[in-house]
Amino acid sequence: MSTLIADSPRGAVPVVRGSVHVRERVFEKTFREVSAATIGVSRGDVDVEVAEWGGGLAVRVAARLPIPELDDTGAIQAATPVIERVREMQAELASELGRLSGRDIQRVSFIVTGAVVPERRRVR
Repeated sequence: MSTLIADSPRGAVPVVRGSVHVRERVFEKTFREVSAATIGVSRGDVDVEVAEWGGGLAVRVAARLPIPELDDTGAIQAATPVIERVREMQAELASELGRLSGRDIQRVSFIVTGAVVPERRRVR
């Protein structure tokens, strides 16, 4: 009987027996950070819930959506409609969260809880 031992490709992680458990809390904190960055608000303005669903993960994101200042008619006219913006964010979040977690993201539910006008930062 002969045994063949192959070297791992450079950068590959060797296979080790055992299991890896990641608590939902870790996913929630990570997903909150990514969601806040994607939406463009602080992480305190985002609420995230994660659950096992359909062989993958279901994510519920609730956040206030940034909008242009109401007296800036040019920015309002140039803004993407809310539903379209949220659909784009859902797709972006599903892709990024799946990449980060290594899990299939089966569903991303997005609840808009309000609107927030981002503060203008002055350049000194």
